[in-house]
Amino acid sequence: MVMKDHPRLPALPTLCLSLLLVIASPAWTQDPPADRNPSSSGTIALPEVMTGDFKSAYVIDAETGMELVANKERVRRQPASMLKMMTELLVLERVAEGDLAMDDPVRVSAKASRMGGSQVYLAHNEVFPVVELLQALAIHSANDAAAALAEHTAGSTEAFVDLMNLRARELGMTDTDFHSVHGLPAGRGQSPDMTSARDMALLARELIRHPESLRWASTPRAPFRNGEFTLWNPNKLVGKYRGLDGLKTGFTQAAGFCVTATAVQKEKRLISVVMGCSTDRARANETTRLLSFSFNLYKRVPVIAEARQPLETLLKIKGGKVRETPVGCAETLTVSVPRHRIDDIRMDYHLPEKLEAPLAAGTEVGTAVATLDGHTLGEVTVVTLSDVLRGNWLDRIFHR
Repeated sequence: MVMKDHPRLPALPTLCLSLLLVIASPAWTQDPPADRNPSSSGTIALPEVMTGDFKSAYVIDAETGMELVANKERVRRQPASMLKMMTELLVLERVAEGDLAMDDPVRVSAKASRMGGSQVYLAHNEVFPVVELLQALAIHSANDAAAALAEHTAGSTEAFVDLMNLRARELGMTDTDFHSVHGLPAGRGQSPDMTSARDMALLARELIRHPESLRWASTPRAPFRNGEFTLWNPNKLVGKYRGLDGLKTGFTQAAGFCVTATAVQKEKRLISVVMGCSTDRARANETTRLLSFSFNLYKRVPVIAEARQPLETLLKIKGGKVRETPVGCAETLTVSVPRHRIDDIRMDYHLPEKLEAPLAAGTEVGTAVATLDGHTLGEVTVVTLSDVLRGNWLDRIFHR
């Protein structure tokens, strides 16, 4: 398959803009360049610099990674319990790979049972399945559950921390150094966990690939130990902010009040991080501000308003009764983009140079892809719009 450049889109009665059609450009493989990719219209591009009751703030589009809000997002700070997103990620990845199972029994060590801070009061030699300890970690932010899972997965918390730092490097979390599996304050002679708002967003973006993480993070409370204990979610935005289904809070005196949040509105998922807020209420209020501002930047744009409208360029046919046949998009396509970037949407058509007869109407022959700065916003299949019959011997000679 090759990519074909078409001079224009099919008629779009609800789309009053001109979309530039070009051969696909490569997507970002790392972070957007330092100039923040100003739009072709001359408008200053995102991210917006917002201030508030926080020391760092960052909001991105979860699908594309586009930066929407940034303030000191690369300054290294202590993450507190937001660090547990990495503990959860590593265990979920081992489950997905088949190295662990959700029903595997985990025996609690004496060390894990002595963890302070938020906990579910695990007792030495108690046994729980992996899934119940993951729920305790994700919903209740249980430090003892984090330690028990780490020991079960890697043999010791120290070995698990090595895996955490390795995975952080793989994800491009260049501001991060982990020293614990839970985010508690460092003890005497120990180094504190350090990261940045940007790195927490990168971590969250990877974690939400696992649906369980969102299901647990959006659970306000759940029973534990056969109902003898209740897991309480410390994220006050759960059930209060529209579309919010995660993700992880954190607090220590050194870190302040922190939260990595994610929500879906307008069929668009965003990830927000605030670090160093002064109070629990400020953490919730600032996250609400950041997400509401960022969602308001987006507009739903119909880039393919009618299905099965013929593209201007016909595709050549080999061995058919006709030399060419019309093709069109099988479905409509609407995408969410920042309002000031609508004119920068590009449509790329991935089509073969030639089709071979016979072909039934509706045969998939390629794709139409809407992109912004190389990021895919959405795509639909391109299909034949009429039957293409096989030609007779004379047709096949002249229609090669």
